[in-house]
Amino acid sequence: MLKQSGVDRVYLAVGPTDLRKSIDGLSLIVQESFNLDPFSRHLFVFCNRKRDKIKILEWDKNGFWLHYKRLEKNTFRWPDGTEGSSLLIDERQFRWLLDGLSIHQKGAHPDVKERILI
Repeated sequence: MLKQSGVDRVYLAVGPTDLRKSIDGLSLIVQESFNLDPFSRHLFVFCNRKRDKIKILEWDKNGFWLHYKRLEKNTFRWPDGTEGSSLLIDERQFRWLLDGLSIHQKGAHPDVKERILI
């Protein structure tokens, strides 16, 4: 699994991506379509049209990781959108997505912002 301790943010490529692209092609999408730095400490996540495969691009100090997951059954609950745009999500939403859930869970416990002890 991904070592998320050094990751700052997770960006999804909304809509389908041609997953025949490898590191160079996906890096160009990040740079030119998202206007983001592919060498940053972010995860960039791409999904195919059938929503049963994802690729994750990650920079790690001196080289790129390209993670790939193919579902044998079912699909990812991938957000729709305009090709070439990205969506910033948090690690919790990313775990939901990998588990087959929507990134917009209405029944999830909200984050607690208060820091007062009783």
